[in-house]
Amino acid sequence: MPDTTPDEFLAAATIDEAVFELRSDYRTMLVVIDGLTPTTTAQGGCNAVDELISAAETHAARLLADSPVEELPHIAAWRLAYRAFGARPQRTRNSLEALTRRAAHALPRVNALTDAYNAVSVLHQIPIGGEDLHRYQGAAHLIRATGAEPFDTTASGEPVTEHPEPGEVVWCDDAGVTCRRWNWRQGRRTGLSDDTRTAFFILDALTPATDEDLGSAVDALTEALAPLGPDVRVTRRLMGA
Repeated sequence: MPDTTPDEFLAAATIDEAVFELRSDYRTMLVVIDGLTPTTTAQGGCNAVDELISAAETHAARLLADSPVEELPHIAAWRLAYRAFGARPQRTRNSLEALTRRAAHALPRVNALTDAYNAVSVLHQIPIGGEDLHRYQGAAHLIRATGAEPFDTTASGEPVTEHPEPGEVVWCDDAGVTCRRWNWRQGRRTGLSDDTRTAFFILDALTPATDEDLGSAVDALTEALAPLGPDVRVTRRLMGA
């Protein structure tokens, strides 16, 4: 983690003007939650998280009973945004679409922090990414990639370093890409684990989602994670054009 407070870390985050040229309606809520002592879901988990996942699965099934996933309003907006920088939304689905599709059957179980934000993402129809702030090197930046930036991921179960396409929208820090294609796939280096004590969350919005929708999603995430530590603290920053 950078030698800064949560407020200083969030204040140092930037969004490249070229991103707003793609979508001037883009907003993000950046959130740091510290004071965590996460419970391993494989060892029984947290009842609040379990209930959240069940609610998300039920909500996704109801949504998809009434509409094809690609026609859900916020998912449709993200599909257009992906096309704007050259990605094919049929092949590389934004995280909200991928999770909503899975939730209609069963959400994956990873760890308490990841399970909680996945469930909140589906319930509030907001793309959310979560990372371990202690693994960050420098501030968070949303940019249009040059194509030279390293991205630490896996292929066929083995660690590999990939590079984004030139012009691709990516989140990065001083060491490389932390999330490709805006909110498609996060890297290994900054991933959440059962050892995470300070989590950094990125919540994305395009029209028709509102700032109030972002705030409601953060409130739900905070409520879900509050039992994961005796002194959980939340710091947030809303950014937009």
